[in-house]
Amino acid sequence: MMFDDETPAPRPPAAFVPLKLDGLGVAELEAYIAALAAEIERVRLTIGQRRGVHSAAEQIFRRPG
Repeated sequence: MMFDDETPAPRPPAAFVPLKLDGLGVAELEAYIAALAAEIERVRLTIGQRRGVHSAAEQIFRRPG
């Protein structure tokens, strides 16, 4: 039987591979920019959530000093 602490840690994400832009038109490039901007915003929101959880945990487990 395998326990949760025996599962391997997830690997970091692969490096970003930019899209080849040579054959794309202006509309396609603008759509690509919009998709990238949406992904950046999604990542920023996730970072904010994780910082909030981390901050809340620090408040709970802070040593009196």
